[in-house]
Amino acid sequence: MKSLGLHWKILIGMAAGVIFGIIFSKLGYKSFVIDWIKPFGTIFIKLLKLIAIPLIIASLIKGISDLKDISKFSRIGIRTIAVYLMTTVIAITIGLVFVNVIEPGNSISEETVAQLTESYNVVASERVSSAVDQKSKGPLQFVVDIVPDNIFNAASDNRNMLQVIFFTILFGISLLLVEEKKGAPIKAFFDGFNEVIMKMIELIMLIAPYAVFALLASLIVETTNADIFVALAWYALTVVMGLATMVAIYVTIVYFYTGKKPNYFFNGIAPAQLLAFSTSSSAATLPVTMERVEEHLGVDKEVASFVCPVGATINMDGTS
Repeated sequence: MKSLGLHWKILIGMAAGVIFGIIFSKLGYKSFVIDWIKPFGTIFIKLLKLIAIPLIIASLIKGISDLKDISKFSRIGIRTIAVYLMTTVIAITIGLVFVNVIEPGNSISEETVAQLTESYNVVASERVSSAVDQKSKGPLQFVVDIVPDNIFNAASDNRNMLQVIFFTILFGISLLLVEEKKGAPIKAFFDGFNEVIMKMIELIMLIAPYAVFALLASLIVETTNADIFVALAWYALTVVMGLATMVAIYVTIVYFYTGKKPNYFFNGIAPAQLLAFSTSSSAATLPVTMERVEEHLGVDKEVASFVCPVGATINMDGTS
């Protein structure tokens, strides 16, 4: 009997997690789920984030060094940025339409709104302050922030992924320009390093269905306010409808340019999509995304190694 595909296992884990969370919440076992179930989901996310930076470094250096022609890299870069700008505009437009039509915030009471506002007031104030500070530094500050002053400090925090990408691209281009004989040992090292990281992803994904179960079960039991849960359900519906619209547009474009049918695309990328839905983390999903597009969708590694890390950092259309 053929075993279930990974995406089906993750779907089962998601459904079981929701059911388990509701049942144990009703039975009063919330602390049990939080203390004994949730940590397994947290460990899974940390494992994925753990290999995100090494994966970017290994795959991007390997991808650039495999190009042989530096002009090809510049073409990939220009096309990538152009596509990202286009998809961001599409995502923002879709988001505005669905939010204004469905108005998910209207399903929550004024009392709960006040509670949520008070709970997140500190975080909101910090973000506003950060935005004001960023604006006061000048229009090119975001470019300055991309260049790291210490690569080890940058690599120690996934929030500095753009800085790591900048260093890695510079390193890869330099390796490409070095005499082939002298650069061969370094290229061989990163080729092997990349293979090891991909194998680590395979091992980590073995526990994905169980981790997704733990994450969703803990999410359900931690949502104690029924009013908030209803509001989140409307919000989730709005997000899912918006994402479904975006996906419909993208698979149409993919079919138009490649001739690949939607079911081929969905079968290849489903585990990454479900993982992104469960973890809400681009950094955590990145290793799986790269593995799926390279090994199951047939995307060239030199393209995937650049497009995926950059996209996970600056092209998060799902939040638009």
